[in-house]
Amino acid sequence: MGYLEEFKPDLQEFYDKTKKFADKEMTVAEYKGFSGGFGSYAQRGAESHMLRLRMTGGRITKDMLKGLVDILDKYPDKRLKLTTCESIQIHDLKADELCDSILPVWEAGMITRGGGGDFPRNVMCSPLSGVEEGENFNVMPYAAAAGEYLMSFIKGPKFPRKLKCAFSNSPANVVHATIRDLGFVSNPDGTFDVYICGGMGNNPKVGVKAADKVDPSKILYYIKAMVETFKAYGDYENRGRARTRYMQEKLGVNGLKEAFNEKLKEAFASEKLDLDNESIKKAVAAEDAGLKEKGKQSAEADKDRLSGEKRVIKERQDGLYAVVYHPIGGVFGPAKLKEIYETIKDAELSELRVGPDESLYIINLNAAETLNALKATEDGARDLFETSVACIGAATCQVGLADSQGLLKACVEEIRKHDFADGVLPRIYISGCPSSCTGHQASGFGFRGALKKTDNGQKIGFAVFIGGDERQGSELLAGQGPVIIAEDIPKFLAELGDMVTEAKSTYDKWITENREKLDALIEKYA
Repeated sequence: MGYLEEFKPDLQEFYDKTKKFADKEMTVAEYKGFSGGFGSYAQRGAESHMLRLRMTGGRITKDMLKGLVDILDKYPDKRLKLTTCESIQIHDLKADELCDSILPVWEAGMITRGGGGDFPRNVMCSPLSGVEEGENFNVMPYAAAAGEYLMSFIKGPKFPRKLKCAFSNSPANVVHATIRDLGFVSNPDGTFDVYICGGMGNNPKVGVKAADKVDPSKILYYIKAMVETFKAYGDYENRGRARTRYMQEKLGVNGLKEAFNEKLKEAFASEKLDLDNESIKKAVAAEDAGLKEKGKQSAEADKDRLSGEKRVIKERQDGLYAVVYHPIGGVFGPAKLKEIYETIKDAELSELRVGPDESLYIINLNAAETLNALKATEDGARDLFETSVACIGAATCQVGLADSQGLLKACVEEIRKHDFADGVLPRIYISGCPSSCTGHQASGFGFRGALKKTDNGQKIGFAVFIGGDERQGSELLAGQGPVIIAEDIPKFLAELGDMVTEAKSTYDKWITENREKLDALIEKYA
């Protein structure tokens, strides 16, 4: 259970301060500075709480899923939110419910310590790592080792701010490994390239490539070097500049590399952090052999029934599949999670993965199990546009400026009236504030909450971000465009859909030759 026994004694202070906060004996700011270290924040209004579950690589085994389902049986009215950092947040917990549930969550294998605040955060990993066709290699075991090691810093030295780490299994780079504080990018030869000091939000930066062809057994040395570089050169005085990306400015790219390499030499000289790579490879090979054997269970007739199913992904192990479930806005309820568990509980080797696009992947299913999982998750997104990503938004988040979830709901309701073909509108990414929680800056089409002056005073709007790219080697962070009033965005998107439909195209094809038309449409609404 990892760090469970080490962290359990911390809970008494958490219980005490949560009660003090509920009794109005602590301010929101005082409580936030403490509770974030336990993966919990008070929601807007300070009457309810969120608990963010920590799950490396978004991986949820069936044992973890069963534990979570049992805990949530007592709280059927709570909201669950899939996050872009591959975790699940439980929302709307009262103070006593939060205190009653946090230890059972830990015991179920989802320790929330360091889920917020100035700590190493949940380690991200390509969600289909290990089963994805065309991947360089299975990076999940290395993400798991990194996640375990980073937990050792939770009660260690104080960081300037949070530290995000990601592992990518292919150039698709869906976890933005090249745009994180620390990213491990796989190569076809089984090695990693290492990127440091990237990040989105204010002053966004693509990471700096600090090392290439790194032996996977050595990754913990690079993590240690990043931690020590951050401690040495991170800004402890100005929180607005305390993320690692500001060290690119402070030291310059070459100076940053020199500083990192100096800390790397110290780590190699002073610690023994090698992973047993041969044992990891043997475990991966055994797991792969088990999956290949299971794939033989798939009947040809069932395989034929899956042909053309948009939410089914064929795994690299013949006869196995993954089902993608995307609840609108990444929000769903405990009853749905329980239904998914009941559907797969007897499916050998199956598990869940939370993706960075707020999707839930049900993996390692034979063809018959895949058909059952499709039926259990048919209430999710109907097309590409409905898989749009939105943070929890200002109606819930203390620091949010705009209601991301409300905007997405209004957009989906409007667009359903038009019955556009799938692909006419793209997936959009909606962040409620400059924090870029959805990664809108690296997306092709994003919105960010902002204030807009109008003849009737200030109104809540969203700035438009067009043309970002997350793909490895093509990274581009979109700049801020004009602000459109929130209530006008559904009409704006509907008009865009009409334009693309008239051209008998899809958005991805249309935009390559019609960027000026999109810009004109944005100006019309801005």
